[in-house]
Amino acid sequence: MIEPAAAPSPPDAHGGETPLDVVRRGFTGADVPPSDVFDRCVRCGLCLPTCPTYVETLVETSGPRGRIALIKAVAEERLDLLSPGFVHQMSECLDCRACEAVCPSGVEYGKILEPARTQIVRAQGPVRSWWARLGRAVLIGMLFQKMWLMRIAARALKLYQRSGLRALVQRTGLLRALGLQDMEAMAPRISDRFFIPRDQRFTPSGRTRATAFLHAGCIMHVAFAEWNEATVRVLNAAGVEVLVPRDQGCCGAITIHAGEMPRGRELAKRNIAAFERSGADVYVINAAGCGSALKEYGDLFREDPQWEDRAIAFSAKVRDVLEYVDEIGLPPQSLGALRGIVTYQDACHLAHAQRITAPPRRLLAAIPGLEIRDMAESSLCCGSAGIYNVTQPEMAQRLQRRKTDRILEVAPEIVATGNPGCALQMRNGLDRAGAPHITIKHVIQLLDESLKAGRRQPTGA
Repeated sequence: MIEPAAAPSPPDAHGGETPLDVVRRGFTGADVPPSDVFDRCVRCGLCLPTCPTYVETLVETSGPRGRIALIKAVAEERLDLLSPGFVHQMSECLDCRACEAVCPSGVEYGKILEPARTQIVRAQGPVRSWWARLGRAVLIGMLFQKMWLMRIAARALKLYQRSGLRALVQRTGLLRALGLQDMEAMAPRISDRFFIPRDQRFTPSGRTRATAFLHAGCIMHVAFAEWNEATVRVLNAAGVEVLVPRDQGCCGAITIHAGEMPRGRELAKRNIAAFERSGADVYVINAAGCGSALKEYGDLFREDPQWEDRAIAFSAKVRDVLEYVDEIGLPPQSLGALRGIVTYQDACHLAHAQRITAPPRRLLAAIPGLEIRDMAESSLCCGSAGIYNVTQPEMAQRLQRRKTDRILEVAPEIVATGNPGCALQMRNGLDRAGAPHITIKHVIQLLDESLKAGRRQPTGA
């Protein structure tokens, strides 16, 4: 239940802004009137069947229009910023953007939600427990800011996973006693070798058609290195030279979604500058959540005189790898036959935020031999959403079970996706359901395998 408004929240310590100022402004400029921010929502309800949390709860405030009404109430100081009900709803939202994709009025929900989260984070700072502050400082302030620290943490996790220590700890029951068993189970299996940006240049064997800057990612380069390696090979096969500059970093998506927008802008600046120095034609990404954040840098720096134009120019060059490969095409007859039953899961930030649904399906359909089976609710969130499955485990597990059921209904051998968080969430869900035989792969991995199969075919086959 939403509590009645307490005394109006004090002006924010960062620049003297109140909740009204920031929620109104969002990414759209300080002079935008409130009606342009809130009243574009006509409360038609078309968003509700697409909202994962509403579908699960059937509670009005767990849907987009209910949350918009709550944010408006806070902005008008009818509801306190730190009301438990308001804080819960801002946290429970997955920011999956499914509502944006179906909204007939064009409400840009994410640009209302994220500034509201930022205000909550700022207001909670003085009253947050020491361990919560420490956790945010380590996770948001250190690991996602400094990739060398991310690699140290990954090596420690790899030692834990490979040395037998994991099995020992699990047998002791310590994880369950501390309530950490679910979090530990969700940890990615660290790659055998990392894909570290070191100014590598991968040149195709034939004519070079374009040059791409490959975003290596933060979690991606230590836990999904094979995705990056497959991406390089597929782009080379398409005639694209691939650069991996060392001065790139995290895209900032998790930082921004966690309400740490200033830190997110600092990460964005690093990537913009790295791309400008590289001279590449496009900035290619193989993680849907990261791609969505990178494409929104122009909004992130709206009305910033030093960075807005640079950010807009940068975002215009960002391409998801599946979008880009579908656009430029692979050489005729280069794909060889694979065998398997595949179902495709739409990553939220690919389908809803970037509106990319047809290219992955076209690429899968182009691979000879695959049987493609469509799952129900393919675009409904699996419950990953960055670190949502850590911060909102109950709802994340409800959505995970729902997605797992949809997968099992079509009985695939492979689930294809385009986002690492989705892969982790679905892997964990399938393991829980006793289906470890179903593998999870990025679409780009299947293309890579098909290209290898094509090269093995006899000439004229």
